Amino acid sequence: MPEAHVLSRSVGAQDPYTLQKGSKIGHSSHVVTLDERPQLIDALSALRDCVAAVRLPLPLPGAPRARQARAELLAQLDDYLVPRLKDPDAPLLAVVGGSTGAGKSTLVNSLVGRRVSEAGVLRPTTRTPVLVCHPDDHHWFAGLRVLPQLTRVWLPHQDPQDEDHAGDEPLEENSLRVETSSAVPPGLALLDAPDIDSLVVENRLLAAELICAADIWVMVTTASRYADAIPWHLLRTAKEYDATLVTVLDRVPHQVIGEVSRQYEALLHKAGLGDVPRFTIPELPESAGGGRGLLPETAVAPLRAWLAHRAQDPAARQQTVGRTATGVIDSLDTRMPELAAAVAAQYAAAVRLGGAVEAAYEEQRERVRQQLARGAVLAGDARTRWRGYPRDSSADELLDALVESLAALLQCAAAAADERVRDSWGREPAAAALCAAQAAPDREAGERIELAVRRWRRVLEELAEDEVRSSIRIATSRTAAPDPETVAALLAAALLGGRRTRSAGERLAELLGAQTALRLRDKGGDLVLTYLDTVLNGERDRRLAPLDALEVTPEPQAELIAALSVLQKEK
Repeated sequence: MPEAHVLSRSVGAQDPYTLQKGSKIGHSSHVVTLDERPQLIDALSALRDCVAAVRLPLPLPGAPRARQARAELLAQLDDYLVPRLKDPDAPLLAVVGGSTGAGKSTLVNSLVGRRVSEAGVLRPTTRTPVLVCHPDDHHWFAGLRVLPQLTRVWLPHQDPQDEDHAGDEPLEENSLRVETSSAVPPGLALLDAPDIDSLVVENRLLAAELICAADIWVMVTTASRYADAIPWHLLRTAKEYDATLVTVLDRVPHQVIGEVSRQYEALLHKAGLGDVPRFTIPELPESAGGGRGLLPETAVAPLRAWLAHRAQDPAARQQTVGRTATGVIDSLDTRMPELAAAVAAQYAAAVRLGGAVEAAYEEQRERVRQQLARGAVLAGDARTRWRGYPRDSSADELLDALVESLAALLQCAAAAADERVRDSWGREPAAAALCAAQAAPDREAGERIELAVRRWRRVLEELAEDEVRSSIRIATSRTAAPDPETVAALLAAALLGGRRTRSAGERLAELLGAQTALRLRDKGGDLVLTYLDTVLNGERDRRLAPLDALEVTPEPQAELIAALSVLQKEK
């Protein structure tokens, strides 16, 4: 077995299971002492509420990443930063994360000295996260100080001879199993997280949240997967947050331990992570989960000693907590504007989508007004009825035909507007979530428009009746009052027929008098435009409803920047 080379403050320098060539334990000089500062906590809590209020529903190109960033921000604020600032003396939480089959559970079990987390060859193994702490620290994790979204589960104490069954009991989802062990140093808690590349989406999301709750990120990878993209994404994220990080290169075949370790070290240096403490564990029979699944004491003693030193040495502890907390706070200077920019992009897209609907319906509104002025309603059966009125068509039949033609005109306008909206939205990636609402013509639109036009007819008839009654009271010498239905039919024809129904206006003047007829036509014209706007605005609002329901507004962007400004002053 090749001799290992260990430098700096590593424990067990001559131990063959540790390889940390060139490692440094030093941290950033930009570390502050964590004192309980109510103003800072209030600023972070306000910022957290602003982040929680962010909605990113539109499928823009950068939206998935922004949603993930929002989730990570909430996880770090809720599960780590605010609780850590409120309770600086709480135990350090070291979250053990990594890819499927990296040996996380076996490593945690070996650090504890007994099986507390299920390990085996079937992947993914870890489904329910397991937290192990010293019995004296149990109260810190019994409540919801950290990871408040997870229900605490405590299993009955296991007899030593039954310990191999630990973790076999089925647990409810969204739960955290809390174990205690005197083998864990006071002031330290270990958390075995689900696989970061789990086939189960919920497991992946939970793993990311748990890592964000850590004082110490313990990233475990293997000799066969140390160059995979997912572990390196987490390593780069830890560097971005300036988190306290340690890596474990697990299951390294003895014959290539030196070569693999050097290659891994070179990758870390290339990524700017050359100062990250590194521990190497060779491939052992226990690595595969056989037997009790515990690695030899010598394999994990250096890592246990490093973690214990972080937790129990006051200076090392302050350095660890201060670095991670300060790194998260400093990272907000970049992450918050990025999230605000994503909010702005969402609002800009929503404005474009809404503007397309507004423009489509406004275009049709103007088009219908022009058609009304040209007498476009007087077509088909309506034209036939008008030509036959009053000899071959009654006033009621003329009104029916005009109402039907007006409804058809408005239905065509709404359909044309919808077609333009579908065309405009089809060129917008942001509209993908809304395309179902515009995928096909609205079959109920025709019924709604017909109902609205029938209401217009009733109001028009009531207007005609009122004018007839008024004219009777004024013109007492009149021997016969005009028929209200005839007045309504002539009024509708004069309003909707354009120049071709000029005679309808002349006939109204004969029946009611010139001034009364002019007043009636003015009221009727206003009524037509009112119902035109009512119909098209109603259809427009229905098309906008799915977009409005997403509640994409500009306020969250300004609130995020304002909350960050307050936080920066408190820092």
